[in-house]
Amino acid sequence: MKRIAILGSTGSIGQNALAVVDAHADRLQVVGLAAGENADLFAAQIARYRPAIAAMASGSALDRLKQTGVSDVTFGGPGRDGLVAVASHPDVDLVLCASAGTEGLEAVIAAIEHGKAVALANKEVLVMAGGIVTEAASRRGVAILPVDSEHNAIHQCLHGRAGSQIRRLVLTASGGPFRGRSASELTSVTAQDALMHPTWRMGRKITIDSATLMNKGLEVIEAHWLFGVRADQIEVVVHPQSVVHSMVELIDGSIIAQLGVTDMRLPIQYAFSYPERWPAPLPPLDLTRGARLEFDVPDTEAFPCLRLAYRALDAERSLPVVLNAANEVAVSCFLDGKIGFRSIPQVIELTMDAHRPAQVAALAEVRAVDEWAHEYAQELARGLELKVEGL
Repeated sequence: MKRIAILGSTGSIGQNALAVVDAHADRLQVVGLAAGENADLFAAQIARYRPAIAAMASGSALDRLKQTGVSDVTFGGPGRDGLVAVASHPDVDLVLCASAGTEGLEAVIAAIEHGKAVALANKEVLVMAGGIVTEAASRRGVAILPVDSEHNAIHQCLHGRAGSQIRRLVLTASGGPFRGRSASELTSVTAQDALMHPTWRMGRKITIDSATLMNKGLEVIEAHWLFGVRADQIEVVVHPQSVVHSMVELIDGSIIAQLGVTDMRLPIQYAFSYPERWPAPLPPLDLTRGARLEFDVPDTEAFPCLRLAYRALDAERSLPVVLNAANEVAVSCFLDGKIGFRSIPQVIELTMDAHRPAQVAALAEVRAVDEWAHEYAQELARGLELKVEGL
């Protein structure tokens, strides 16, 4: 029996993770759960899975949860402290980090320092603090198991191969809802348009990141830390069918690919079961219905966020923190209708231009850069908002 904690249990990844628990109730036990603001759904999850400890994003959410009458559970507190309490609970073997944004960073470090394996579904953790996290995992002998379908695919393809055998990693991108459009054709797209992803059903922020290709840019930075490869060894190709989840080219020219249905339960189960493999209650991939597998070069003129991510990775140090923070601000403003779609990379690039990269060897330094970048990007976005309104 593997005992797990899920950070972000009411989100898309978290609910899929609990579906995996349902399918393997004889192998998986839920010890800890943490959620955002949805107290009613969280109360139902607590009643069903009976965790030892639970936490929510805010004190008001915890108050609403307590008002539902939940019992026989320890409350870990609100916000980051609650996430840390759940992640470091002594009975937990593996922590799935699927919490939104940067809130899970301290919890991941806490889990690692307590010797727990981490299944990582949160891109921001490694983008912001890849060096800190991977150093801690190496020092403690803790496994970081990627849940993102692309990195999970690479993990499967490598299957313990040495880094010296890798020529390049190939991350596949669906291209999002605007694949094939020119930069000028993206001027008037709305948040509703951008949220219509052609193949995956995800949260709002990650869906916008997919539309801008920033999602793939963040994955490039993640891949650098997860697999110890240089930026020039990581390639992105557009693959609209989303059947090939990623590939690895070895030094002899062989390319190994992982294919599968577009269902997040597959990579989640892989992380939960690793190094074993368990049967999955999923439909098999029908290759005959796929008919054709297409691959194309990303258009970084129309979607410059991918280029900005490579720039941040090349600079390393604090610039990936700035990239991530500015993107969070820009996406939030776009979703609120305050700036246009093409203003997202503009806010990010201007914030990066204003920052002088510095070493970030501690979480306090990461948080300081993150705070500065959020404030700077907010000011930029307000200026663009005024222009949009004609004021």
